[in-house]
Amino acid sequence: MARMTAAEAAVRVLEREGIDVCFGVPGAAINPFYAAMQRRGTMRHVLARHVEGASHMAEGYTRANAGNIGVCIGTSGPAGTDMITGLYSAIADSIPILCITGQAPRARLHKEDFQAINVPDIAKPVTKWALTVLEPAQVPYVFQQAFHLMRSGRPGPVLIDLPIDVQMAEIEFDDETYEPLPVYKPSATRAQVEKALAMFAAAERPLVVAGGGIINADASDKLVEFAELLGVPVIPTLMGWGTIPDDHPLMAGMVGLQTAHRYGNATMLKSDFVLGIGNRWANRHTGSVEVYTKGRKFVHVDIEPTQIGRVFMPDLGIVSDAGAALDLFIAVAKEWKAEGRFKDLGGWVKDCQGRKRSMHRRSDFDQVPMKPQRVYQEMNSAFGQDTTYVTTIGLSQIAGAQFLHVYKPRHWINCGQAGPLGWTLPAALGVRVADPKRRIVALSGDYDFQFMIEELAVGAQHKLPYIHVLVNNAYLGLIRQAQRAFQMDFQVQLSFENINAPEIGVYGVDHVAVAEGLGCKAIRVTEPDRIQEAFTQAQAWMDQYQVPVVVELVLERVTNISMGADIDSVTEFEETLDLPVEESETVLV
Repeated sequence: MARMTAAEAAVRVLEREGIDVCFGVPGAAINPFYAAMQRRGTMRHVLARHVEGASHMAEGYTRANAGNIGVCIGTSGPAGTDMITGLYSAIADSIPILCITGQAPRARLHKEDFQAINVPDIAKPVTKWALTVLEPAQVPYVFQQAFHLMRSGRPGPVLIDLPIDVQMAEIEFDDETYEPLPVYKPSATRAQVEKALAMFAAAERPLVVAGGGIINADASDKLVEFAELLGVPVIPTLMGWGTIPDDHPLMAGMVGLQTAHRYGNATMLKSDFVLGIGNRWANRHTGSVEVYTKGRKFVHVDIEPTQIGRVFMPDLGIVSDAGAALDLFIAVAKEWKAEGRFKDLGGWVKDCQGRKRSMHRRSDFDQVPMKPQRVYQEMNSAFGQDTTYVTTIGLSQIAGAQFLHVYKPRHWINCGQAGPLGWTLPAALGVRVADPKRRIVALSGDYDFQFMIEELAVGAQHKLPYIHVLVNNAYLGLIRQAQRAFQMDFQVQLSFENINAPEIGVYGVDHVAVAEGLGCKAIRVTEPDRIQEAFTQAQAWMDQYQVPVVVELVLERVTNISMGADIDSVTEFEETLDLPVEESETVLV
């Protein structure tokens, strides 16, 4: 047995669990852990400018590739509380990240020591497990259990709080024979799958709703195989976007109040049966349960037992990992198809394809200042099918989901439930750390961008290039639009005349100057015909300097983006396109 500090034992467990990079900000109470990392020399460390930023970098890192777990580290007190937003974002979307915090010595935990706060009690509502380790010998096994919990069942985050004297204490630990604990994933039974497929076979207009659980299970190929086997249209949720390519004939569009396609909502309203796999019936997807469920039956497959029935009671609930369920659905469906037990869904698919061809929104606006829809049209032209988009909440995200296209899993990286402003920039850096070669395009409104703008310096320091599309209307756009219901436009304007940049008028913050001051490159675009040129320049700068490049698009101040209270009553503020359906057309988005 080897003798070492508890902090070194923790680092060795991280190594054995496959961790080779972490994000964080050192401080006095976590310095023994940093000392152990330095001695071992096995991990890359990305120094954030804000500990919340580190937690979102860890999220981006996890979300980028199957099997990744992001690790973020901070000192005691405010570092732990700064991580709470990242933990909330992670647990809301079933994302495993490990947060490690320093803590005051055990003997002073009750004495209101400097920066001593009970972080685990604060973090418990937004983690699968949060604790302060009080016995040094427990440290490696607490870390082992953390990885077991993060990977088992519904994935999620864990916080481990380490008093400084616990980190420094010597313990015996044999890392040579250490093994990660087996991961627990529930699996559907054949009887459950047969009952679900019997309901499917009885339907005339069935759909599959594909959620983020499919991406978490790395089972998108299985989802496509199942859909093609039965010829059933698929509705991806916002978190499941990319499980089936946007140009696949069976991709029927997204459904929802905001991040939805016109044709997706219309198809959902025509359906009579829905098989939901790895989704949680989020309210931005469903709207009112009454409208969403009327006239159709539901089967819900989810890895978390308490998720079934949380929003509404399905006709059949199945507790299962999405990948395990799809394996069995495919196996049974092949048998039943060979026996001729399924209807021909060709007519239903043709109807769905017709709506997908015809029901669109206009994006070819050419006025100045620009309409946001034109920006997304130009993004579709500039960025190929291998592009990974990273974004959070706001009109930018909503319009992006309505107009952009995603073709692969983990190529739409979005915090779905929590939606914290500022998330986009650090998350994009985390994605870049996870994948040095992928084309990454972040999308922010001006307020999201300003929330954690300091993290651009991390991209410059650590050479983490990506393109950040910044749509600037100098407004809290989504909140302004929501305030229309209250007949007000109050405290949502970000506009002012910048005495240092009179050329930008009332658009306030000089984002180009700030980005350059933080060591990055930036370009401002005011005319739609210059967008492609700017994207080309951004790519060249990114390749040359290996830093983030900001492309700021100056928009008209007020644009209302399509949304509504229910999926049958979405308000279209701009012109829609109802195109003719040609029998011979190839089905594309």
